[in-house]
Amino acid sequence: MIPEPLPLDEIDLADPGNFTDGVTPWRMFRTLHQEDPVHWQPEPAPNAGFWAVTRHEDITRVDRDAETFTSTKFVNLEEVDDDQIKRRASILELDGVRHRALRSLLQRQFGAAVISQYADFLRGLTATTLDAALAKGAFDFVADISADFPINVLARLLDVPDGDTKKLIDWGNRIIGNTDPDYADVLLDSEESEQYRHLPFRSPASLEVFEYGRELARQRRGGDGTDLVSRLVNQTPRDGIPLSEQDFDNYFLLLVVAGNETTRHAISHTMLALIQHPDQLDLLRRDPSLIPDAVEEFLRWASPVYHFRRTATRDVDLGGKQIKEGDKVVMWYAAGNRDEAVFPDPYAFDVTRTKNDHVTFGKGSPHLCLGNLLARTEIRIMFEELIPRLADIRLTGEVPRVRSNFVNGIKKLPVEITLA
Repeated sequence: MIPEPLPLDEIDLADPGNFTDGVTPWRMFRTLHQEDPVHWQPEPAPNAGFWAVTRHEDITRVDRDAETFTSTKFVNLEEVDDDQIKRRASILELDGVRHRALRSLLQRQFGAAVISQYADFLRGLTATTLDAALAKGAFDFVADISADFPINVLARLLDVPDGDTKKLIDWGNRIIGNTDPDYADVLLDSEESEQYRHLPFRSPASLEVFEYGRELARQRRGGDGTDLVSRLVNQTPRDGIPLSEQDFDNYFLLLVVAGNETTRHAISHTMLALIQHPDQLDLLRRDPSLIPDAVEEFLRWASPVYHFRRTATRDVDLGGKQIKEGDKVVMWYAAGNRDEAVFPDPYAFDVTRTKNDHVTFGKGSPHLCLGNLLARTEIRIMFEELIPRLADIRLTGEVPRVRSNFVNGIKKLPVEITLA
């Protein structure tokens, strides 16, 4: 269904409350595409506002040009001072040589040669997840499948006990859901959050992740393990600068959060889309060979991360607007994935779509998602295994969404199934 545009003067991308109904974000994006694709969005104090970039072409330009649009002033909407940057910067908030050096520590582990070796493990884990969930007949698809599967993959990559997966999920929820009262220990915009201003996402859950990661690092340091933690603590980045404890803390936290949240929400959105578009589910059921290419439509449609921010390093023209040095420039990936100039009929969920130049993982960016191939593989195998088992799947309740303008998340997806 094509969303009805929202009047331009009613658009507020800064309010997480506008992202909870599954409709308003797309109404705002459609208006911006048509009327103001590089749009100045005011924000409540102490933030100063940002440029919302919604066209695919402009998003790609910003994402590729790290010299003009830097990540070093942070990639979320929160405006941080130099001390916060020094304490909180992860690989996401670095550019240039140091960024490439830290990225290279794990790049091979997320490359095609290694990921292909996980295929049998992923398929076996998928079967285990599905066996347990589908036997219930009625269940929460998020809790029993979308969250369970990727967190168990992450546990394997980190080499942590299976019994710790619930902790990893809980930490991700509390950290990423820092604007949702159902998840956050401390809401991002609350006065209480000031005491956590030096922690990622201002979340006290970050301290628990740090403690957990440091114990793993202590156990693995000097060993010959091949898990991600062992590789971080036993390698020196190619720029010759060892990881500090703070570097490790922030890298490990990023793995815990990014390694679970985005794939989880992509799987949830895909299942919801297939339920709401039974003709598309039927196409995949009748011709499973469509699934590998359909994964790209799943990712375009889901857009599990709404945005990432950059900061202009100089005055520059973007989409006819004059961006000033120091301005926040926010790439709305979800909007780019509905750009009519790139995607014919962009509000149609079409598993046979062949030209699918989505920006879900970034586009030609130095910050292209490190785990994009793993995520694609997980999603493909999940639906290759799931779809043949289903004769029918139905929603049995409301589908609440995360109160966030950063992560496009589904909290619960209550379903009832009939096995094939």
